[in-house]
Amino acid sequence: MRYEILYGSAFPVVQCDLEQGEMVQAESDAMVSMSATLNVEGSMGGSLLGGLARRVLAGESFFFQTITASRGPGRVLLGHPLPGGIIDVELDGSYSLRVQKDGFLAATSGIEVDTVMQNLAQGFFSREGFFVLNIRGRGTVFLSSYGAIHAINLEAGEEVIVDNGHLVAWPDYMQYTIEKASSGWISSVMSGECLICRFRGPGVVLIQTRNPAALGKWINSMTTSG
Repeated sequence: MRYEILYGSAFPVVQCDLEQGEMVQAESDAMVSMSATLNVEGSMGGSLLGGLARRVLAGESFFFQTITASRGPGRVLLGHPLPGGIIDVELDGSYSLRVQKDGFLAATSGIEVDTVMQNLAQGFFSREGFFVLNIRGRGTVFLSSYGAIHAINLEAGEEVIVDNGHLVAWPDYMQYTIEKASSGWISSVMSGECLICRFRGPGVVLIQTRNPAALGKWINSMTTSG
């Protein structure tokens, strides 16, 4: 499938050109426009239990859109609701991609999306909860974010600390822990960071330059002030 990400990192869309018979799977509200030769249908992208797990456990949409070039070649534009970036990730089947809530936008055929449980400590402290999305297979995945997406490449043994609210995606073979930002809880809270994720390489961690929780706090402060 030929595609192009248009309009930079602020308000991008993915433009996909489908040949007859090709399809793309997307979040349930991702389609912006499409050619009349394409069909869009709702699906669970897998089993009923898989759909329930995405909705109840990971907080994602129960359904996917399946857009197929059933009557000839055509073009579809896919977008997401937040002002932020879209990035394409190629998966070769050798590893899975762990993705935070609302990070998945779309994928080509050959990609499966389900959920996976984090360990007890990660689930209790993580913004994503006990379950995150698990994306696997061979094909292209499109991830979306609030703000731009930045890739941090780590060599073997190299570590990076990421604010919990800025995490987008990471490969399943990377190990990470969730820790206090400072030595004590009071100091962590006063620093404004509280919880952080410590990743150890090798691998690539994808982060977003803005924090949705911080936006929510700002909106709340504006609506409740005065």
